Amino acid sequence: MNPTPVWLLVLSICAGVWSVPIDRNGDNQETKEEVPEENVDTGLYYDRYLREVIEVLETDPHFREKLQTANTEDIKNGRLSKELDLVGHHVRTRLDELKRQEVSRLRMLLKAKLDSTNTQSLQMDHSSLLKQFEHLDPHNQNTFEAKDLELLITTATKDLENYDAERHEEFKRYEMLKEHERREYLKGLDQEKREKEEKRMEELKEKHHQHPKVNAPGSVAQLREVWEETDGLDPKEFNPKTFFKLHDTNEDGVLDEQELEALFTKELEKVYDAKNEEDDMTEMEEERLRMREHVMKNVDANQDRLVSLEEFLKSTEKKEFSNPREWETLETKPAYTEEELQLFEVELRDKEEELKRKAENLQQQQDLLKERGKALEAQRREYQQAVLEMSQRKEQQAADGQPPAGPNGELQFQPEAPKVEDKEVKAPAELQGEAPNHLPAEPPQNLPIHT
Repeated sequence: MNPTPVWLLVLSICAGVWSVPIDRNGDNQETKEEVPEENVDTGLYYDRYLREVIEVLETDPHFREKLQTANTEDIKNGRLSKELDLVGHHVRTRLDELKRQEVSRLRMLLKAKLDSTNTQSLQMDHSSLLKQFEHLDPHNQNTFEAKDLELLITTATKDLENYDAERHEEFKRYEMLKEHERREYLKGLDQEKREKEEKRMEELKEKHHQHPKVNAPGSVAQLREVWEETDGLDPKEFNPKTFFKLHDTNEDGVLDEQELEALFTKELEKVYDAKNEEDDMTEMEEERLRMREHVMKNVDANQDRLVSLEEFLKSTEKKEFSNPREWETLETKPAYTEEELQLFEVELRDKEEELKRKAENLQQQQDLLKERGKALEAQRREYQQAVLEMSQRKEQQAADGQPPAGPNGELQFQPEAPKVEDKEVKAPAELQGEAPNHLPAEPPQNLPIHT
């Protein structure tokens, strides 16, 4: 017995996820458990946090047992969260750490959003801003409590229930954009080339329509085809109960949405081939989604997004199982109307005008920065030239023995340093025994005296 991982069960109950086709062969039963199970992204912005919380809870034997015995309603309405008080201390510690990491991540997201809108995030109350995230308790940002688990499961349930609708809307916009680009492309051609290209496109479209009949998903014809071509069994020995167990790949007693979508691969291969120019793989995934929704609508009686063996066997007793309506593929049901396309093109033009205005504004700012850069570069060169000329002038004056010049070319005279002997002060003559020069000399002694 290979029990379903807890996180996979919760996600399967909550809602559908993007799935990958599973190629099963009847002779691979022995190696089935060796293949690691692929984690499929739910598309939620808190997908990683959701997975890590469930994986940590799965390590606790008590909680794991409670989850396996709980019914769908207990999981969806959050009553299972009361069991959190009984898990081990190491589990609670790890959950506290996960919550703090998630709060930190959300704060970074808020800051990035506020910074992009030029809002002063430092003036914002982060506790109030965290209230917009419904998958955790914003009033307690440090510990993971029962309320956090209840909010996480109920929010994921609500968000994922709208996930398919959002995927359909995204696909519609994808188709309208593709048609818009096709029309714009044809407008740019001359008449001769346009007619030739229109003819080529029409031929590709017609080629895409030429495919084998697609069996209604969930019908006996569709299941028998899987039984024969995928499972390699005799179509005459088709047995619904055996078929169910063969395609319950994780042996949890139910067919989840991944396992159901894997059943449609053969039907989709009749219409789509990645090698063909006329086949769009995005349209193939939309077709897969439509098939899964069709089966869930007709088979999933309690609407828990899981097909039990009982529900599956009851569906085989319905008239639609043996005599279904012919399946209408996407080419027979346009995803949009002409009015919706026109509104979409108006929206595109408005966005293009807005982007054009922003581009012009950015170009003006870039031109202004270039002009300022040129002015600064010219000023820098002037300064360099002035410094160079001043240096050369000083070198020339030094070579000619001229006094250095100032910044404006004026001469700068420097007083010469006094000589050492000039600094010595001589003592007065009287103190040195010498007669002052200004006193008359004594008259000679032997000179005659005239009367």
